[in-house]
Amino acid sequence: MTTGREAGARTSTPIDGAPSRARLLLLTGLLVAAALASAGAGFVLSPVSVPDSPRSLLARLGVAVGVIMLAQLARLRVRVGIGMINVAWGEAALIISLFLVPAGWVPGATLVGAALAWIVLSVSGDHRPALDVAHIAASLSVAAALATVVTTAVHPAYGSEPTPAVAGALVLGSLVYLVATVSLAMLSFALRTGNPVTPMLVPTLRGKLLMVVGNVVVGLVVIIMVDTEPRWLLLLPPALWLLQQTYGHRLRADDERRTWRALAEATSALNQLDERGVATAGVDGALALFGAELVEIDVVRPDGQLRRYRGDAEGVIVHRDDPDDEPDDGPAAPAEGWSAGCEQELVRTLVVGPVHVGELRVRFPRQVVPGQRDQAALSAFADALGAALHDAATHRELRVVTARSSYEAVHDPLTNLINRSAMLGKGDAALHQLTHDHPVALLLLDINHFKEVNDTLGHAAGDELLQAMAVRLGALAQPGELLGRLGGDEFALMITTLVPDEDDTTALGDRPSPMPFALRRARDIVDLLTTPLEVAGVRISVEASLGVVVAGAGTADMTELLRRADIAMYQAKEGGSSIAWYDSARDAASTDQLALLAELREALEVTDQLVLALQPAVDLTTGAPTGVEALIRWNHPRRGWLNPADFVRTIEGSELLGAFTRYVVDQALAVAADWGRHGVEVPISINLSARSLLDPRLPAEVAESLRRHKVPPDLLVLEITETVVMSELEVIDEVLAALRTLGVQLAVDDFGTGFSSLTFLTRISVDELKVDRSFVTAMAESPEAAAIVRTTVDLGRELGLRVVAEGVETADQRAALAQLGCTAAQGYHFFKPMPSDKIVTVLHSLLDSAQARIFPLRADGAS
Repeated sequence: MTTGREAGARTSTPIDGAPSRARLLLLTGLLVAAALASAGAGFVLSPVSVPDSPRSLLARLGVAVGVIMLAQLARLRVRVGIGMINVAWGEAALIISLFLVPAGWVPGATLVGAALAWIVLSVSGDHRPALDVAHIAASLSVAAALATVVTTAVHPAYGSEPTPAVAGALVLGSLVYLVATVSLAMLSFALRTGNPVTPMLVPTLRGKLLMVVGNVVVGLVVIIMVDTEPRWLLLLPPALWLLQQTYGHRLRADDERRTWRALAEATSALNQLDERGVATAGVDGALALFGAELVEIDVVRPDGQLRRYRGDAEGVIVHRDDPDDEPDDGPAAPAEGWSAGCEQELVRTLVVGPVHVGELRVRFPRQVVPGQRDQAALSAFADALGAALHDAATHRELRVVTARSSYEAVHDPLTNLINRSAMLGKGDAALHQLTHDHPVALLLLDINHFKEVNDTLGHAAGDELLQAMAVRLGALAQPGELLGRLGGDEFALMITTLVPDEDDTTALGDRPSPMPFALRRARDIVDLLTTPLEVAGVRISVEASLGVVVAGAGTADMTELLRRADIAMYQAKEGGSSIAWYDSARDAASTDQLALLAELREALEVTDQLVLALQPAVDLTTGAPTGVEALIRWNHPRRGWLNPADFVRTIEGSELLGAFTRYVVDQALAVAADWGRHGVEVPISINLSARSLLDPRLPAEVAESLRRHKVPPDLLVLEITETVVMSELEVIDEVLAALRTLGVQLAVDDFGTGFSSLTFLTRISVDELKVDRSFVTAMAESPEAAAIVRTTVDLGRELGLRVVAEGVETADQRAALAQLGCTAAQGYHFFKPMPSDKIVTVLHSLLDSAQARIFPLRADGAS
């Protein structure tokens, strides 16, 4: 069985162009020369050792030529990719020829027989050029020459009886013939098209495997019949016809399976969400599915114009994205080189219901005439492509609608500025990203006499004025600032990057105040708005009242900032000025806080109001005290006992924070010094405000207090909160590093809540992690809380840190924490916070109990 390959003519030149055609012509010349040389040498040099007459020998030669010719005429053609596979009875013809005529004559007989057969095929419909006929005949002759050499070397067949040795030599020669024809055909295919041969090699060998075996068997049966009883050959044609039909069915079935598998893969690739992805997959899929030379997809755009996607067999995809390149209506003009209406082309309109989606055009290779199966496959593929393009267009419209709805949900439709809800949401998000005392400013603006504009000039003029105000404010807003319309004639501007005035300082210390900068921005806005403009044909000058509030990012949320700015804006209106800043003294809600600060100033000067309540933490294994947390309480002469939540937040926002921190540190170290005099050395913990770490003087003040009370630095534990953990300010890291240098221990309080950053543990070395009481309380009912506790304990163990669980109130909680390997715990289950005069007795008791557990008494009473 021989195999030839055809490749259709291409409108585009192969990758290597003219050099490829030159190499193909050179290969043809070499094959023709080799074929003529082997044929001539065979006829001249081949010995004739049988007693046949010359006439009989010539008759045998004619039969051999005829068998070879019939073997080629009875070919089967199957299209694979962009080429055609021609499967013939070459192996059977080779075996018969080697038995009928001298081995040296077989190449010549093959050259003549193959040439005659392909001339007939070309004349009858293939229309092959003479060069192609010469190439195919020469290739088969060279393959026959190689097979003849191998067969003769093993065992000559001519003049021999069909013995097993002869049969083995003929089978080996047939395999050589198969390998030679396939190799030469693949080489020719690669030179002709510039495409790789692998996609065609595998289906070719798979299709030929069974047929080669059958053809070898047919050839051997024929020579046995010729040797024993030639009349049996009369029964051979029906059997060969049935075998030919079996081969054809097998090839068509394989090709059918490949086609529908490729169709499934091509349609699956159309599962994209955008038009470009679907159309690109459609071009690639059509090229692979139909072995096409050229594929074009015209897609109807929402504006009615067409966009074209084009690809050729090299896999190059060309997108024409400019709608101006396409006609405004009607189908797009075919691409250059496209001849509409020829039999190698199929065109299918892409529709989904009544919707015209586009058009698909496929051009097949020159030697391929698409049949009904191609049309059916194209119809199925086109339907899938049309549905995919329609879905992509629907998805695009859905994205547009969703984006529009999302935009309208957070934007004012008149000015396109963000609305109140977006201002609140984005403002709070911006505040959360800043450190606790990072200064921010909120400017709230209201247009004076805006109602008069609506009443006099009409609401359309009022809308025009609001749009003009939005444009002017947008020109002043800087990147990173939030500008929005809150409703009516109110606008708000949030500034998170204040540039303080170095010449102005606050009562908090030597740090410059950001308020002057915020007021300058407010003045710029007022000055810009007062520039006259024309509204509804009337030239007017706009006056506005503007309220300014400046606060630390962690001291108020957006709702509170808007409330304060609103108070300041009405202060401006009432005072007749354009600008006013928020004054908490005028805020009724802050009056009590101001009084509280004044009372705290007095409390810091006496010794009987601010007192420490001390709560021990115990080792969960031994019961020994691992530390004592100092909790501040205020015995207010008028308000009674106040917890930290009642006054600490107010202190953190005031200038009293530094004095308050020094007072608590001094009181705690005084208690620790008293423990030392009683023989108890247990660390004492103090909660430190995040804002205190912005004071570079803090390490020196702590060092002085440690020296004065003669307390070792490692007996002082400073607990820092998540705000500090999240902060990456250089001054905070410097303060913490200085405290570590003193030998003071650091603990992270409320670990696991909010936005704790583990990267902090790589920047600053800490000694202790405190698990927030909310997780401890929820451990029994919440797997998530239990997982957080377990993870924190494991992290502490890996980093060599103490892990202290807060808020332990039950024995079950204690047991669960001990099972997890938690270091220590504190809470009402162990001790409530107690006065300093009772703590020494409790600590002694805990130490004695722990020692008794470690060194139990022997039976004789000795320790």
